[in-house]
Amino acid sequence: QEQLVESGGGVVQPGGSLRLSCTVSGLTYDDYVMGWFRQAPGKEREAISCIGWGGGSTYYDDSVKGRFTISRDNAKNTLYLQMDSLKPEDTAMYYCAADPLLSMTTVRALGVAESDFMYWGQGTQVTVSS
Repeated sequence: QEQLVESGGGVVQPGGSLRLSCTVSGLTYDDYVMGWFRQAPGKEREAISCIGWGGGSTYYDDSVKGRFTISRDNAKNTLYLQMDSLKPEDTAMYYCAADPLLSMTTVRALGVAESDFMYWGQGTQVTVSS
C-alpha cells in the first residue's frame, strides 16, 4: 500500500529554519515526481516546490524561491524540504505528494496544482511565530 509520511514540522521563530522529511513506501519511488504543498487556515492548498526523479530538475513557487530547498534521496526513499529564513506567512500544514505521470518540463513551464498529484501524505504542521 502506498504511504507517504511527513515529519519535521514544529514551532520556530521568524528567521529560523526547519527541515521537513517525507518517507515513501509502497511506490517505485524513484519513478515519481515529488512535491511539497502547503495549506494555511482558510486558504487553498498551494504548490511550493517539486523535484524530478533524478533530483536535477526542480521547481519553486516565487513565495519560497531562495529560502527553501527541495531534495530527495532515492536510496532512502525520502524527500526533503529545507526551509530557511522562515516568515510568519509560511505558517501552514505542509504535505508531500507523488505522481508517476508528471513531467518536470511541464511543471517548470506551467506550474503545478493539487489535482496533478495522485498520492498524498497526511501533513506536518509548521508554525512560525515569535
